[in-house]
Amino acid sequence: MNLQTHTEHFTNPLYLESGRILEPYDITYETYGTLNDDKSNVVVICHALTGSHHAAGTYEGESKAGWWDGFIGPNKAVDTNKYFVICTNVIGSCFGSTGPMSTMHPHHEPYRYKFPVVSIKDMVKAQRILFDRLGIHSVEAIIGGSMGGMQALQFAINFPNFAKKVVSMAATYATQPWAIAFNKVASEAILKDPDFKNGYYDPKDIKENGLSGMAIGRMAGHISFLSHHSMSEKFGREYKRNDGLFELFGKFQVESYLEYNGNNFTKWFDPLTYLYITKAINIYDLARGYDSLEDALKNINAQLHLIGFKSDMLFLSEEMKVIGDTLKSIGNEKHNYFEVDSDYGHDAFLVELKKFDFYVKEVLDGKE
Repeated sequence: MNLQTHTEHFTNPLYLESGRILEPYDITYETYGTLNDDKSNVVVICHALTGSHHAAGTYEGESKAGWWDGFIGPNKAVDTNKYFVICTNVIGSCFGSTGPMSTMHPHHEPYRYKFPVVSIKDMVKAQRILFDRLGIHSVEAIIGGSMGGMQALQFAINFPNFAKKVVSMAATYATQPWAIAFNKVASEAILKDPDFKNGYYDPKDIKENGLSGMAIGRMAGHISFLSHHSMSEKFGREYKRNDGLFELFGKFQVESYLEYNGNNFTKWFDPLTYLYITKAINIYDLARGYDSLEDALKNINAQLHLIGFKSDMLFLSEEMKVIGDTLKSIGNEKHNYFEVDSDYGHDAFLVELKKFDFYVKEVLDGKE
């Protein structure tokens, strides 16, 4: 599907919501499909917290496909036979775009704590600047889940004439205390780990050995991504075959699963990046800078499609309904709420694609 990765370098200052400036900066992005002559077939994909620009397909020698591969590609929901798809790595991340471990100009050392706090609004602003450089001044659709859904909503408010359609799933209008609390556990576990070295760790050491505090934090986060039902279905009360029920450190399957995923995660995701991006999620609030949520949502011109998941404990489906109800209260009829009947939890937007991919396809085809 003509999969390509690019990086653009920007020397003009990026003025951030905090009042600070980021310059210079890079944005790495991936494209799929073919751009038509009038550039009218563009679909933007926004990634979640630990995602990247690599949303679909595989490169030569790569065994694992992009994180939304079942959703993007030829004849899939986001059909690359029809659409030119772009997914950018957000600023603040660790997969090519400028983040806390990037080299700080004009020095030769990484930013670390000198990197400014970035918001979801900043991430979206940087992407919009990228699209301008690429000569893309409007798009057919913007689609994202979780933090990607936050970006999609922020696009709809801050750049109301940029996208015809916006699909936001498994997101919220403002991050609530439940999600902030899980992020607090993760950040404290990272900060208290001696191997974190107060942020002055060697990234090579982390990549080789992992970071136990970050692994513990990721375990806590992973619990919030699943649900009571999905854990029971997946693991039950099964023990590992070689562990005994009455051995003190014997493990249930669910414990082994959390350990494996937590430890593995620390070898491919940077801990400072995790702190910065969870901060961006924590401070996310569509109403910031406006008198109210109603005032913010008045800016939306796009056809807005909200997708909630019944068992999502991280961002409750009720939070997506609030956006829809608020739009209705201000007379905006160009929106729709679709609730997915799922027991899987927050990560259903990555796993249970067959429960909503048909809906997104109908949205893109103009049938919904």
